Amino acid sequence: MIVYVSGKYSGDIDANIQKAREAAIELWERGFVALCPHLNTAHFERDCKVVYATYIAGDLELLEKCHAVLMLKGWKKSRGATMEFKHACKCGIPIFEDIETLVEMYAD
Repeated sequence: MIVYVSGKYSGDIDANIQKAREAAIELWERGFVALCPHLNTAHFERDCKVVYATYIAGDLELLEKCHAVLMLKGWKKSRGATMEFKHACKCGIPIFEDIETLVEMYAD
């Protein structure tokens, strides 16, 4: 099962990447496949000359391939995570705000 990790990126970018990384690690350790866009494009805002809309379009494309979405704490303060949430709703992809509930729902 592929779980998309959604959360705030901007602001304290390093801390937000680390938070997403920790969630991705926990998902992998619990038997899920984590798709973590924070790690996929870490620090591309300075290293890559692609506009924000391109990243979001790509992230939404990836999200559509996932079976569930994990929304990290503070996601409502993120424009991108809010778009991901709305897109998941539109696509009928289950959304979770904590790993425990996700595990309970999909335990073997």
